[in-house]
Amino acid sequence: MSPTAANASEGQQASSRAAKLGLKPGNLVQSLNEDDDIATDLLEEAVALTGNDLVPEDSDDVVDVVLLWFRDDDGDLVDALVDARRQLSDEGMLWLLTPKAGRDGHVEPADILEAVPTAGLVQTSTVTAGQEWTAMRLAAPKGGAGRKQR
Repeated sequence: MSPTAANASEGQQASSRAAKLGLKPGNLVQSLNEDDDIATDLLEEAVALTGNDLVPEDSDDVVDVVLLWFRDDDGDLVDALVDARRQLSDEGMLWLLTPKAGRDGHVEPADILEAVPTAGLVQTSTVTAGQEWTAMRLAAPKGGAGRKQR
């Protein structure tokens, strides 16, 4: 494959990754717990697809999508998930992004499976979010169980 074809293929993969996350034009997206290891191409694609800049971490705006980057040494996952839900709209999507197996900061699946229901969430799907990252979509259980209090 030529370098040009490879670059085009990588661009299409980035585009399809943002679309796989369910991002749509007009969505407000907040990216939390960023560090220098995140998939910046995914964030650039999110901005391009939604037509909006990312909502800053310190904003009080209600958002449609939260991208929570989390590594094994980032502290308590339950606390991070609960905090990530605070600004999410009632129909919003929370994506937990963790390093893939074998990568620095990989979070053991058992740790995620334990933390998700404790935070009042359920896993609905998993997609590749970059060369180094996996994204897990989390939602409140159907019927309002585990719903955040207002």
